[in-house]
Amino acid sequence: MFSYVLKPKLCGFRGERKARSARVFAALFDVLLAATASMAFFASSARAQQRDLATPVVVQPGAPGQPSKRLPASTKGTLPPRSQADVEFMQGMIMHHSQAVEMTALIASHTENKDLRSLGAKISSSQSDEIKFMQRWLAARGESISMAMPGMPDMDKSGQTMAMAMMPGMLTPGQMEALRNSKGAEFDHLFLTGMIQHHNGALIMVKDLFETAGAGQDADIFNFATDADNTQRAEIRIMQTMLEKKS
Repeated sequence: MFSYVLKPKLCGFRGERKARSARVFAALFDVLLAATASMAFFASSARAQQRDLATPVVVQPGAPGQPSKRLPASTKGTLPPRSQADVEFMQGMIMHHSQAVEMTALIASHTENKDLRSLGAKISSSQSDEIKFMQRWLAARGESISMAMPGMPDMDKSGQTMAMAMMPGMLTPGQMEALRNSKGAEFDHLFLTGMIQHHNGALIMVKDLFETAGAGQDADIFNFATDADNTQRAEIRIMQTMLEKKS
């Protein structure tokens, strides 16, 4: 009698356990299915993003009040137009800056003036960087780094000296020789007066560029020439003050 009563309860317990296991299995299956769907969604999104990143988007800004336009991925950028005056300005300014760097290279061995050494280091660093910029600008446009004289397409060193002499503010060979042969206070005076002359020549070159029709419209040229004008005007004032202190 005792065993007869126990068996139904045991069977009911086993049935309930099976049902609970089935429910747990179903729940786990639902979670696994949801996780798989989420992974598939994110993988699909990642592939779509990769495709979007691999395809460049070129957007042309619209005129004021007009929407932008999406251009084909095959669209290629072109360099802005430049005039021959732009090219000649950059070529000439490379030679002009080169003489300034040559002048500053004498400072370390010709004077102990700390203020002049500091100024010379600043001029040398900024103009050396600008020379590299101008060389890259010309090379990107397939232009020669050196300026050609009329009738002298393959200009030698003597031709370059002639071209340099024609640029405003350049020191003559005699002035450069005097600077090399001087020391101390004499060197300081010759350097300051010579560099003021040199900087004023650069200001004339910038002025001539902007007064030439169609020149100086390239954004790189405009920014460079404007910065050079502002910087060299400030340095002229500094050198004039240094000369006044010595007089």
